[in-house]
Amino acid sequence: MRVYVPLTLPGLAEAHKAGEIGPGPLTAYAVTPALREWYVSDDLEELEYAALNRAAAASLRSLAGDPDVPRRRVVVAVDVPGGVATADPAAGLGSASLGEVRIATAVPLEKAASVHVDSEEAEGDVAAAADALGAADHGDDDAQFIVDGAEDHELLWYGVQEIPGLVD
Repeated sequence: MRVYVPLTLPGLAEAHKAGEIGPGPLTAYAVTPALREWYVSDDLEELEYAALNRAAAASLRSLAGDPDVPRRRVVVAVDVPGGVATADPAAGLGSASLGEVRIATAVPLEKAASVHVDSEEAEGDVAAAADALGAADHGDDDAQFIVDGAEDHELLWYGVQEIPGLVD
């Protein structure tokens, strides 16, 4: 099963140094039954892209909580055995946790398939989105527009072997 683990660049550096993403439990995002129903698609590639975007939103939340880290969203795509990632069956279609899964233990970085990171050009919009996230959560439409602006930036794809260049 492919899961998408939201991180920050310092979190990616820690994972690289430790050889694993962790410690557990980890929050990740995957193609869950609720995500399938919400997205209304049978195309696995589209569904995985939706899960990746949910993880990118979670990475943005991590950035909002730590103003000292570089303002670039990071998501690591990891392949885990079936049953390792569990979804909350109570997470419904309107839930903020849509597509969210839990992994009980750390995941070896060798299980990573790819890394997805914002470009340097996205940093300004991502920083603004991280700053506006709290207001957006409280219904501020202008703040939500700013948060949505970060989502206009596609995360860049990197091979796992490129992690040292991303974190140095």
